[in-house]
Amino acid sequence: MVLEIPNHIRWIKWHDGVGHIFFLYFVSLCLFCHFVAGNIRYSIPEEMKRGSVIGNVAQDLGLDLKKLRSGRARIVSEESVQYVELKADKGLLVVKERIDREQLCGDTTPCSFSFEMILENPMELHEITVEIKDINDNSPTFKRNSMDFEISEIATTGARFSLISAEDLDVGVNGLREYLLSDNDNFILKQHSNADGKKYAEMVLQNPLDRETNPNLSLKLIAVDGGTPQRSGTVNINILILDANDNVPIFNQSVYKAVVMEMSPKETYVTTVNASDKDSGSNGIVTYYFSDLDSALGELFLIDENTGIISVKGDIDYEKDKKYELRIDAKDQGGLTDSSKVVIEVIDVNDNAPIINVMSFTSPLSEDSPPGTTIGIINVKDLDSGDNGKVSCTIERNAPFKIKSNLKNYYTLTTDSVLDRESVSEYNITVFATDSGVPPLSAKISFNLSISDVNDNAPAFLQSFYTALIRENNSPGTSVLTLSAKDPDEKQHARISYTLEQATVAGSPISEYVSVNVQNGVIDAIRSFDYEQIKELVFIVKAQDGGSPPLSSNVTVKIQIQDQNDNPPQILYPVQTGLSMVAEMVPRSADVGYLVAKVVAVDVDSGQNAWLSYKLQKAAERALFEVGLQNGEIRTMRQVTDKDAVKQKLIVIVEDNGQPPRSASVSINLAVADSLSEVLSDYPNFPHDKEYNENLTFYLVLALAVVSFLFITCVVVIVSVRIYRWRQSRILYHSNLPVIPYYPPRYSDTLGTGTLPHVYNYEVCMTTDSRKSDANFSRAASQNLLNMAPSSTGTTQRLQSEKSILDELDSPVEI
Repeated sequence: MVLEIPNHIRWIKWHDGVGHIFFLYFVSLCLFCHFVAGNIRYSIPEEMKRGSVIGNVAQDLGLDLKKLRSGRARIVSEESVQYVELKADKGLLVVKERIDREQLCGDTTPCSFSFEMILENPMELHEITVEIKDINDNSPTFKRNSMDFEISEIATTGARFSLISAEDLDVGVNGLREYLLSDNDNFILKQHSNADGKKYAEMVLQNPLDRETNPNLSLKLIAVDGGTPQRSGTVNINILILDANDNVPIFNQSVYKAVVMEMSPKETYVTTVNASDKDSGSNGIVTYYFSDLDSALGELFLIDENTGIISVKGDIDYEKDKKYELRIDAKDQGGLTDSSKVVIEVIDVNDNAPIINVMSFTSPLSEDSPPGTTIGIINVKDLDSGDNGKVSCTIERNAPFKIKSNLKNYYTLTTDSVLDRESVSEYNITVFATDSGVPPLSAKISFNLSISDVNDNAPAFLQSFYTALIRENNSPGTSVLTLSAKDPDEKQHARISYTLEQATVAGSPISEYVSVNVQNGVIDAIRSFDYEQIKELVFIVKAQDGGSPPLSSNVTVKIQIQDQNDNPPQILYPVQTGLSMVAEMVPRSADVGYLVAKVVAVDVDSGQNAWLSYKLQKAAERALFEVGLQNGEIRTMRQVTDKDAVKQKLIVIVEDNGQPPRSASVSINLAVADSLSEVLSDYPNFPHDKEYNENLTFYLVLALAVVSFLFITCVVVIVSVRIYRWRQSRILYHSNLPVIPYYPPRYSDTLGTGTLPHVYNYEVCMTTDSRKSDANFSRAASQNLLNMAPSSTGTTQRLQSEKSILDELDSPVEI
């Protein structure tokens, strides 16, 4: 719906029922226009000053000024010159350049130009048409200053003579209205109009000419327009009276019609005009020429003056003119003429490729944009008509985009699927516009679309599980391994930091053992490790990117401590007491391979560092004893002889298999004798051994005394508690108060079982068999059956202290 608001309408005079009917029609028209608001039309006079207001676009379209500014309202026009300008802050449409209706439209009427006003977010299109009203600023003009005619004096009454037409660039009432001929006795003026409304005049002979009376005539042809004030143009008519030719050429058709293809090559045949003259001789020879042909048509067509053949002279363009009208004059040698009209229709050919104009384009585009996001708007036009001007737009296949048209000649480029910058970070989108002509013409335009990153990928470690080895006794700060995580995002979203997750090792936080470099993921040992205390560390490292919100992933790291040979073997048996005494006795009757003693040793290292081997130090040539390399058993190598000394001292070296190896030694005193008297005679220090046994007996007696004292103390305490409670109950009984007996929870009577049912047996066995020469201290038989009530906490503690003393005493003693 087009709403035209002429500037000259200022008020309406209402009267009778006519005004009421016009008012209802105007109101209904406005309501309908408001409902379909989108197209408006203004009417202004030409030659308005720059900055003159054409109309209030915001008010006429019902738009808010804020919407104009936020929607980036702008004018889109196909004209090479922008005649108007939009003041978006005020919603006004003003004149930007001088508007000359004649320069803009020529003789086309009504004269107007159209453009679109586009708003974005959401996109709106409003078509605006500005009609240019003509003002009388041009006078009618003739192409020549004078016209010369040669007319025979025998010219018949009614003979017609074509006059050149005046051109008035104005149109309508301001255009050419009529021709006037100066007063004379022979000619009158006849005016005619072409189909396009263009006026032309003919001079008609009304009274016969007499060359002898008046051989020359001078007239004036005046062209007058209808403007206010009125303007006019004049041309002189010079008539030379000839003698003898009294027949006028006559065309065989009043109107000739022809068709020509645009872009036809030069000299292409159009049509042939023909006129005949009944005169004979030179008076019957007819020549043809264009009558009143303007310069533009003169550049396009050519007529052969002898044959009347019309051909193409210049470039025919359908987009400029779709039809041409030519006036042809036929003139004989006597100066008599006849006129005819040639109408030439131009047939369109597909000679214009589509034109693509980019209205808007958005780049870069976020990769999380949903399908259907608009990234660009283009305008496509084709100057051809019919099928030649029908355009379709496509984009290359296998691209996640689509193009569609919602408005005339406007296409929207949108996303068709989810984008992933990590897969494709940049697209080159080519849009093809193809018309429906034969052969079709096309145009293309390419867009470079960059995809911006969002934090949609968590860091990923290169391995699902990391393991590393480190030797114990390492230096603090030693690098163990390097973790590496990758993030396919970019910039800040791909900046990875590494941190340790909270964990404990042997009751201490993992951060006291290892550290991880936040930037490069290098794991360093903070302290020196001891394999004998910690054999491996298992913890979790988190990799987190710099996005908002950040994304992270975890990986488990296992660091195994490698053992080093840093511990010497420890000899468990025989125990070295620092006392010089006989450890074992070997009977002289012992057979070869007799087991004398066994060295028991351990190594807290592991692997080959804990493999132990036993050997004797400085074994004699005829050594009596040997030690097992693997088991540490000391056995006789041969029979005992009388030459063998009673006192034998062996030094056993225990060595591990580490690199370098570590060792320990133990001294073992052996007595080769059949009786104890032999031994005593050779060991003057034996009384020291007796003193050692006496000290041991003293400690045992002291332990028994302490245990007995504790037992008696417990009995006295229990009896005292029971007597105290009995007395309290008697006091309450003698009082007349109601009494509820109270018994402590978990109270149990210990009578009958006792609190210390321990019986300790001490047995010292000394025989001639060295394998039984041990002092055995047996523990209480009922030790595992002792069950103390919670109220006997003190007794339990005392018993535990006694038990620890007995455990210290319960160890083998060398005799």
